[in-house]
Amino acid sequence: MDTVLYLARRLLQALAVILIVTVVVFCLLHALPGGPARGILGPQATAQQIAAFNHEQGLDRPLPVQYLTYLGTLLHGDLGTSYTLNEAVSRLIAERLPKTLVLTVLSALLGLLLAIPLGMWQAARHNKAVDHTVTAVSFVAYSTPVYVLGLVLVLVFTQTLRWFPSQAPQGETLAQVFADPAALVLPVVTGAASMVAVFSRYMRAATLDNLAEDYVRTARAGGARTRAILWRHVFRNSLTPVVAMLGYYVPVLFGGALVVEQLFNYPGMGLLFWNAAQSSDYPVLLGSVLVISVATVVGTLLADVVQRIIDPRVEAGRT
Repeated sequence: MDTVLYLARRLLQALAVILIVTVVVFCLLHALPGGPARGILGPQATAQQIAAFNHEQGLDRPLPVQYLTYLGTLLHGDLGTSYTLNEAVSRLIAERLPKTLVLTVLSALLGLLLAIPLGMWQAARHNKAVDHTVTAVSFVAYSTPVYVLGLVLVLVFTQTLRWFPSQAPQGETLAQVFADPAALVLPVVTGAASMVAVFSRYMRAATLDNLAEDYVRTARAGGARTRAILWRHVFRNSLTPVVAMLGYYVPVLFGGALVVEQLFNYPGMGLLFWNAAQSSDYPVLLGSVLVISVATVVGTLLADVVQRIIDPRVEAGRT
């Protein structure tokens, strides 16, 4: 029952945050220079055109009424129309979002698959030369901008070794994207690098904390080997803070995708957002912000759910 109440509370909190996000995006729309009409029609629009547009779109009505109308359109999946591409924003995002999710999920999986054992391996060799070396490399990887790392990977693995192409798959569908897996390698590795650096540090710290617990000393006294202690006893308990951090890392992954997609010309949400920013396509920009914000909230909620499953001791009343 405590678990059900906890999940219900977290779901209500997530819905409240999403509602706040819609308010923020609505305010941003009205904060555009010259208002939404000027931002959508462009700087050459006349006063008569702006007035006609405001009346047609209901922008001359009171703000509370406009917000309720905006909320209603969102519930129907209407995010507006791109005035540079002349297509529905929801359609553009529906075409690009799955590709960004593929890139983000693959980067996250690779990052976790490398970071978790690396962090545990460091903890088992605490304060040894190899631990300090990996820590130094992690700090360098974390502090290196994504675009710099991507350019270095292209220089080494494309220009010098000629192992992988420098451009990501250019398919309109996911099947076309997966048709050239070699072209996904560099974008995925670039997106995963900072995650490995961050999460290996979290896993190392969590593992060290658990290695100091009484149950570990008891297992050692019983003759258990270090490897068995790490994977049978320490591993699951050390995952809890890592999983909790994963939900809050979602916006970082999406932010990294913006740079990675532009760098490797990958046709996802990041490239869509970049092109919209270049052409001041405000409906696409704000629609993308809304979708990414909702994805962040959902990612945080899922992380809390998984954390609760891994460690039922998480308090049901935690905010």
